[in-house]
Amino acid sequence: MSHVLPIEPHPAKCAHSPVLQEASVSPDLSRRDFLRYSGATGAAAFIAATLSACSGGPASTGSVGAGSNKDLITAVIGYGNDQSWDPTQTASAFAMAGITHVYEGLLDTDPITREPYPALATALPSDLNATSWKFTLREGAKWHDGQPVTADDVVFTYQRVLDPEANVLVGNFFRSWLQEVKKVDDRTVELVFKFAFPDAAPRLTIAKIMPKHVFGQPGAWDAAKGGKAVGSGPYKLTAHNPKSNTTFEAFDGYNGPRPAAAKKMNWLSIVDASARVAKISGASAEAQIADNIPYANVDQLKQQGLTVEGGAGMNHLFLMFNTGAKPFDDVRVRQALHYAIDKKKLIDVALKGHGTASSSFLNEGHPDHKRAAVVYDYDPDKAKALLKEAGVANLTVNLMSVNVSWLVDCLPTIAASWEAIGVKTTLEPQDTAALFAKMDQFQDYQVVAAASNPNQFGMDADLIMRYNYVSGGLWMKYSHFEGSKEAKALFAQMDQATKEPDKAKKTELLHKYLDLIAEQAVVYPVVHTELMTAWDPKKLTGVRAQPYPGINLLQTKRV
Repeated sequence: MSHVLPIEPHPAKCAHSPVLQEASVSPDLSRRDFLRYSGATGAAAFIAATLSACSGGPASTGSVGAGSNKDLITAVIGYGNDQSWDPTQTASAFAMAGITHVYEGLLDTDPITREPYPALATALPSDLNATSWKFTLREGAKWHDGQPVTADDVVFTYQRVLDPEANVLVGNFFRSWLQEVKKVDDRTVELVFKFAFPDAAPRLTIAKIMPKHVFGQPGAWDAAKGGKAVGSGPYKLTAHNPKSNTTFEAFDGYNGPRPAAAKKMNWLSIVDASARVAKISGASAEAQIADNIPYANVDQLKQQGLTVEGGAGMNHLFLMFNTGAKPFDDVRVRQALHYAIDKKKLIDVALKGHGTASSSFLNEGHPDHKRAAVVYDYDPDKAKALLKEAGVANLTVNLMSVNVSWLVDCLPTIAASWEAIGVKTTLEPQDTAALFAKMDQFQDYQVVAAASNPNQFGMDADLIMRYNYVSGGLWMKYSHFEGSKEAKALFAQMDQATKEPDKAKKTELLHKYLDLIAEQAVVYPVVHTELMTAWDPKKLTGVRAQPYPGINLLQTKRV
């Protein structure tokens, strides 16, 4: 795979090196000694100072004067825009949000209700339990370069999605149930299933249809990764400046169900929380909307007249263990480190109450949620007992993490909790791409803390779990877990649940394998959090806050 960074999904990128610099530390103190945890306040301040240098790009790429331009929506996105823009490969929050405005699936889903609606197709499937679905393409649909959308483009896209050699990220959501996609005529395609799969309709939004005449050329997929975008959606991408901003304008040739409501958009990538808030604050605010609002700034922004709303969902901080390195190959050690975390303190202090301790991989608001057989309620005594039972003493852990602002706020509590049970802890927050470049190179590591939200792709439990747990998937390779007998048993249980036609039996099988995932604690959430979006209601209408990273402005207008 070349390359998706499946984080937060990949929110935090920084133009400056975010790795804690030795030069910032007293000459008498080594980097490791300084980061050895001696108190939450000092470590938190040090991390915050380090990350304050990070922003989404130079001010010259911003939106000076944009506040009075009613043809333009200026948005501030709290994630990097310099990761993959290939719709088949990316899990980048910024890229996925942008792609939703540029491309279409056969069906798309409402960003809030997640109900499917016809996009490039003219109608929803009439029989959800059928083993094949036929779709007619919208008459007059065009690519942004003026060429017509045809059945060949649909077949081309799905061939890549299903190709085991390409092994693209979104293929994990289709290969278990979709056999092939066939051309019937120039405007008709047929999806052939391996078995009836009623949950398929909302899944189709994940496969954004791409033009064969553009991306069928040599080197085109690398160009897509770098920001080349030719879609059939309501907006076309007009400029892409990595680590800075991405611009869009309404596509005059769009004839679909959700036309652009604004003429132009400028999305600024600003990872640093204080700089992001400043862009939408005060009388001279340059932007009208920002996502990933820090919890500490919610009341301040409301007092300034901004609307600030959140959405609770699958967004979570998780720990990933290298099960190929001792002692993390021992499930008792992984469990001990989860039991040791004071989640109430983490939620109260770092998340300002906007979080819930995980009681399953699925968040408590999910319709398929059930409290897992193993729940990691705060229990330092049990953590100590598990380490003793595993024969582990004087453990030192280097906790690497992405530099997402709210996640970095959580690190001091995690480190203090581990110190309290005798586990020496160092913290190493860093740029998302830098961290996962190490993972891709299979460099040695112990534990990673990162943020993720599979709800970007969809809501059903099968999809959510296959984002993280699938044979050949990146997370399983990163964690060195996929070859274990426990992983093989898990994958078999997941396949059995996917094929089960009876909803009650399917749910029973789902809960069974969720218990196994909780027990193994290889890639597992610590807390589920709420994501906050702020906007100026005097300048924008039609905004809806979503419970996953990014924004959707398809129905948003300037006032």
